[in-house]
Amino acid sequence: MNPSPETPTQNPPEDFETALAALENTVSALETGDLPLEEALKRFETGTRLIRHCETALKRAEQRIDILLQEGKDAKPESFKQQN
Repeated sequence: MNPSPETPTQNPPEDFETALAALENTVSALETGDLPLEEALKRFETGTRLIRHCETALKRAEQRIDILLQEGKDAKPESFKQQN
C-alpha cells in the first residue's frame, strides 16, 4: 500500500523546502483536531522527524555560510573590468 500525500512517511524528504511543506501539512492536520488518536500520534511522530530534518538542514546551511565568510575575510579586493 502506497502512502497518500496525507499519510506520514518514514523517511524525510531530500530537500529542505519539501520537508518544510510536509511539516506544515502535518501541523495543519494536527491543528484540526479531527484525527483519531492513533493517526494523530503518527502525524506527531512524523512532525518531530521533519523538524529534526529541517533543523539539521538549516545548521548545515549556516555552517556553509560561515565557511564561505571565513574564506572571504582575507580576500583582497580586485578591480572590476567590464567586458564589452
